[in-house]
Amino acid sequence: MEAQTEEDAAINQWKIKKLIQKLEASRGAGTSMISLIIPPRDQISRYNKLLTDEAGTAANIKSRVNRLSVLAAITSTQHKLKQYNRVPTNGLVIYCGTVLTDEGKEKKVNYDFEPHKPINTSLYYCDCRFHTEPLNELLESDQKYGFIVFDGAGALYGTLCGNTKEVLYKFSVDLPKKHGRGGQSALRFARLRLEKRHNYLRKVAELSVVHFIDSQTSRPNVSGLILAGLAEFKLDLNQSDMFDQRLAKIVIKTVDTSYGFENGFNQAIEASKETLKNVKFVQEKALISKFFEEIALDTRKYCYGIRDVLYAIDSSAVLTLIVFENLEINRIVLGVPGGQDKVLYLTPQQEKQPHWFKDPETNADLDVKDKQIYVDWLAENYKNMGFSLQFVTDSSQEGSQFVKGFGGIGCLLRFVVDFNQLDIDEELEKEANKEKEAEDSYDDDADYDYIY
Repeated sequence: MEAQTEEDAAINQWKIKKLIQKLEASRGAGTSMISLIIPPRDQISRYNKLLTDEAGTAANIKSRVNRLSVLAAITSTQHKLKQYNRVPTNGLVIYCGTVLTDEGKEKKVNYDFEPHKPINTSLYYCDCRFHTEPLNELLESDQKYGFIVFDGAGALYGTLCGNTKEVLYKFSVDLPKKHGRGGQSALRFARLRLEKRHNYLRKVAELSVVHFIDSQTSRPNVSGLILAGLAEFKLDLNQSDMFDQRLAKIVIKTVDTSYGFENGFNQAIEASKETLKNVKFVQEKALISKFFEEIALDTRKYCYGIRDVLYAIDSSAVLTLIVFENLEINRIVLGVPGGQDKVLYLTPQQEKQPHWFKDPETNADLDVKDKQIYVDWLAENYKNMGFSLQFVTDSSQEGSQFVKGFGGIGCLLRFVVDFNQLDIDEELEKEANKEKEAEDSYDDDADYDYIY
């Protein structure tokens, strides 16, 4: 369930990213593009009144074309607001207006949705572009990371999720210094010092289990752990047998800080920013490396290329589908008169070839009933297919190799699939088509002889 939640969050984040790209590329002929963001627990009525006031102001715009466009956008936004009795749990985002297409024509667009996590921003703009700045905050990783900041004065346990940090617990300790008063045994003093230091590390290790291990699942409740502090305490903890191995496996960095407690926590966050940004990058590299490993071992529990992947999906054999986030393949549904709809998966270059859109029997043109970017269609429908969907980029060396060498689409399989059967079926289909063409040619010759 936890893995499914992380996957859903990643897909939602990808959808927001694609929407932002589309909105930022949109431009209008005038100031008729409305951006409206309502934070959680706000009132719909307040924004209805705001739009009503804006409509009254827009009525004074001198340019007739611009005035009508702005009023139309405000009216469409008001109609969208009427569909909501209250603001959704995570807030409400509405983008509405008239944009210019690549052909120079005007097109009305309207987007309304609830973000996948709370958006604590109130915004209203009526401009010549859509304002997407607040949405960029939703792209920040919503994974939670744990911090243990400790030195000779005490320890602090905290978490960081996005821009929100939280101190879970902290305690102070009074450890003896390396020097003692005169008359004391140096060996005895050193032994007592090491014993208290050992007990301190034990307490830090025990409390780390309390705060970073879920008691119900017995698994870490954070995506990664950062050890920070002064001197060698953090290194001793990381190498100690007292430190729970479940937590030791998720330690992603050790950070030197000049302070302890809250100041050290802030310093550790600053020092770990680059590492936290690269966590998703590392996870992506690990996923593609696993795909390459299956190929190197020749386990046959893998496939790549749109043809083989579609066959594996139809066979319910796909465990994890790996797709380049900017894959240039469209899913096109063609209406066949008197028959079942035909589904094609074509690149933009293939779409320029007219034979894809003709009926092979009658050579008549087929109507395009639906056309959608395949990655967008996958994001909406993958849950019904019983596999995990992972989007990757070409930022890493592995990702670039996956895109250029394997077409940007591949999958890990639950079991071995015989793709030779697919080749046999295609050959049989070709032979059947040739036989049919020969029969049609024979019939045409017979008619010709009969007539003349």
